[in-house]
Amino acid sequence: MNTDIGRRDFLKIVPAAAGALAYGAGHAEGVFAAVRISARARHRGGVAGEPLPAPAREVETPSVEELEELLRAPEVEVAPPPEPEVVERPRLRDRLARTRGTFSGAFGRMRGRKIDDETWDELEESLLLADVGMVTTTRLLDALRSRAKEQSVTEPDALIALLRDEVVALLAGDAGDRALHIRADEPNVWMFVGVNGVGKTTTIGKLASQHVGDGHRVVLAAADTFRAAAADQLQLWAERTGGELVRGQEGADPGSVIFDAMAAAAGRGADLVLVDTAGRLHTKTNLMEELKKLRRIVDRTPGALKEVLLVIDASTGQNGLVQAKQFAEAVDVTGIALTKLDGTAKGGIVIAIQAELGIPVKIVGVGEGVGDLIEFDPHEFAAALFADD
Repeated sequence: MNTDIGRRDFLKIVPAAAGALAYGAGHAEGVFAAVRISARARHRGGVAGEPLPAPAREVETPSVEELEELLRAPEVEVAPPPEPEVVERPRLRDRLARTRGTFSGAFGRMRGRKIDDETWDELEESLLLADVGMVTTTRLLDALRSRAKEQSVTEPDALIALLRDEVVALLAGDAGDRALHIRADEPNVWMFVGVNGVGKTTTIGKLASQHVGDGHRVVLAAADTFRAAAADQLQLWAERTGGELVRGQEGADPGSVIFDAMAAAAGRGADLVLVDTAGRLHTKTNLMEELKKLRRIVDRTPGALKEVLLVIDASTGQNGLVQAKQFAEAVDVTGIALTKLDGTAKGGIVIAIQAELGIPVKIVGVGEGVGDLIEFDPHEFAAALFADD
């Protein structure tokens, strides 16, 4: 059964005829006839002043049996979506080898002999080399001497076990709240402060990735307007994680960026605003005054500011403690984010910050991956420091 329909008409026949097959071959033939009439009318009509289109090449109209065969063709199987990658939480035991090495050297020399003055000197030296600091080292050793005397400890292994208990007690005793707070159905703003180069922007990006992965909607506020590179880096993190970036022009008022970010979060139904701040202005006084001003802007929305996280590079050791004191005086820091803990032998700064300032270390960075930014656990930290190699 030949006709003069073209390719476009043929493509119309197939879905129409396929549906008609459900009503029988007679109904299908009616569809073919209707399309043939429509095709002939179009070919003969034309538009005034224009040549008629060239006659369509005749094609063989598919039979009902051929269409039925087409409908019986096997469906193309669609591969199921890939399973989400399961990221295992890194173990501090595997990531604190350098800091642990500082302790293990002293412990190794102590074993096999009685506890004497040299034993105490070696313990003191190992704590100081790990950047626990003189004040905290003295506090730990005084408590250790008292407990060792009470329990009549004479063996080095028992003394090491007591030191481990003292470290855990110091970290966990006055730690306060280590949770990162985010509450449903209300504004949540986390400010990140710290000097340049400690990893603020990277820490924000990793947290954004984790929270977007948990189903939150996150806005990144590039309030470090003094360095275009900082905003560019934050933009890359936003694109990579699915977060939303709010930034201003270079040199713009950082406060306006925070205001816009909070407004954007409210308008878009975002759960969390992560604020990157400058780490260096002309003087330390200017920097601290700028941070106070930014905090006042956030505080215009009562209860919105949930965290002020001070980011410290663990490899700076006691310099990190000095930074913590300065920032804590200016902006009421709620917690510490300690970066690069895996790459330094100065991990004792965790103990010093907790002991001297009472500010809890909330998160630690132990690698380059997004999953390598983890919640801090004092028991796990102490176990990692005192584990045998």
